[in-house]
Amino acid sequence: MASKDLDIEQLAAYLHLIPQQVQRMADRGKLPGRKLGGAWKFSEAEVHSWLEERIGASDNEELTQVQKVVDRWSNDKKEVISLHQLLHPEAIETPLAARTRSSVVRRMSALAERTGYLWDAAQMVDAVLAREELHPTALDNGVALLHPRRPQSSILAEPLLALGVSSQPLPFGNQSGHLTDVFFLICSTDDHVHLQVLAKLSRLLSGTGFLEELRRCDSAAEAHQLLKQHEEAMDDAE
Repeated sequence: MASKDLDIEQLAAYLHLIPQQVQRMADRGKLPGRKLGGAWKFSEAEVHSWLEERIGASDNEELTQVQKVVDRWSNDKKEVISLHQLLHPEAIETPLAARTRSSVVRRMSALAERTGYLWDAAQMVDAVLAREELHPTALDNGVALLHPRRPQSSILAEPLLALGVSSQPLPFGNQSGHLTDVFFLICSTDDHVHLQVLAKLSRLLSGTGFLEELRRCDSAAEAHQLLKQHEEAMDDAE
């Protein structure tokens, strides 16, 4: 399916900006776009990638603003993303039985397959490893937000998350040299859901005690309950 183009006004609505701000950002090379007949056009897919990069680099305050942006991306205004509903207990493993980058991706895909909603774990492994080769998803806080470059709707019945917590941090491609011990696999069926999940999960991991508590969990059930509690507290605070 071809990506649609957005004009200045449409992109301004997505980004909660005025058209003049979008115009200035585009003129200064701060947005992914191209000029056609003297008018700026922005590929929805390229804007998606730009937003994804902002999510990965944002602090908690900026993530709140990015969350407002990605919420606009949903076609269904009544859709509410619930991380704890996407993360089934059978897709959680602590400690994670993997010690290398490739074995982590294989194990995480196998966990996702346990839910019955992922039909081809091997294809998911290939897609995630290809994304990691393009740009590693390991963050400085010891978390990797694994996901394919594009949603894998052909092998998924519905969106889902998988979670693995390693007993020992391991090298996972973080550009600052930080080791990684917490792995989320984001399995999305479309770009809208992917960005919403990524933004909300990033907020959960930023500026709260969730991550340190997660590392102390002894079971999948405990980890799942912890995520549910922190997500509900975050939602109530909005």
